[in-house]
Order: sequence, then C-alpha cells, then structure tokens
Amino acid sequence: MAEEHDEKSPPFVVPGGKAVEECEDMIRRSLRHPTVKFLKEHLEKAGCAVGDNFIKAVHCHEQISGGFVRGTGIKVCSNHMTIQDEVNQVVIHELIHAYDECRAANLNWANCAHHACSEIRAGHLSGDCHYKRELLRGFMKMRGHEQDCVRRRVMKSVIANPYCSEAAAKDAMEAVWDVCYNDTQPFDRAP
Repeated sequence: MAEEHDEKSPPFVVPGGKAVEECEDMIRRSLRHPTVKFLKEHLEKAGCAVGDNFIKAVHCHEQISGGFVRGTGIKVCSNHMTIQDEVNQVVIHELIHAYDECRAANLNWANCAHHACSEIRAGHLSGDCHYKRELLRGFMKMRGHEQDCVRRRVMKSVIANPYCSEAAAKDAMEAVWDVCYNDTQPFDRAP
C-alpha cells in the first residue's frame, strides 16, 4: 500500500507535509490516543502483538495517507501528513485493518469482497467520515453523509487493488455492505 522512498525520484509532498522524523514523533503521540490504545489492546488480546516498529513513518510516492501491509505493519506517509489529527486517523484506520487481519484466519487482500469488507469497517469505525472531516473535504451533504463517505472511500481503496476492477469493487462492496458495516468489533458499537 505505502511505497517507500527510493533515491531515484523525489516523493510526492503535500504542502506542509512532515519529514519522517517529525512524523515518527506524531506517531508516538498518537499511541497515547484512547482509540489507538483500545485497538492495540484488542489486537494483543486477539493474539497479535504490536511491536515497537509496527507503525512507521515513510515517504510515499503514491497519493495515499498510509497503509497496512501484512507481515510488515502500518506505514504512515509522512509527506502527506500536516497535523496530528491526520496521523491519528491513519493509525486508527490502519489498526482496524490489522485487527481484521488478526481475527480472520482466511483474510485474502486479493479478494475484492474481503478487501471491501475491511475498508467498510475501517471507514465506518475510524471516524474518517465524521461530518466535520467531510465538510473540510468540501462535501456538504448533511443527511446520509457518513455512509456516502464510507462508500466513496471504499471504492477509491478497492479500485487501487490490482486484483479488483471498478465493477468488481462495486459489486464486492454492495455484496458485503450490510454485514461489514454492522460489524463493529472490537467496539461494542461504532465510535
């Protein structure tokens, strides 16, 4: 998901984007966020320890905020981060993917339905689509904004999966929507 910077080409940088070292400090601060602590605790309860190097800041070539990579951990794209809240959101979103990976014995990221389900859960449970964030993105719809936002963001992510065409991504999202949107584990209800 997140591509590390190589020496050949400069990374894409958001105006005000952070250096890797600065982003590492922001990640350390995010580890004190109550939702991050809750998710880490539940990952460990599920048998998946989160070590010191599980969440890393990197420069990314793609226009993404971060990503979860099976067997590696979470990458936060420092050159796309400008404020602490963005780092917190990326870490929470990606920890939900890590939790899904941990609890599902057969999760296959190449399977469009599996990927869509985890994106639905991460979008719904992370706060990515809180109406204030949507207003800042320029989406002014007040009724039904959260589900529209989750659908929009799921499509963007699943279409980026090389195994999923736009049609396959849409079909997969619709097929798993109800089950995955209503699955709030490890939370009792959507935060």
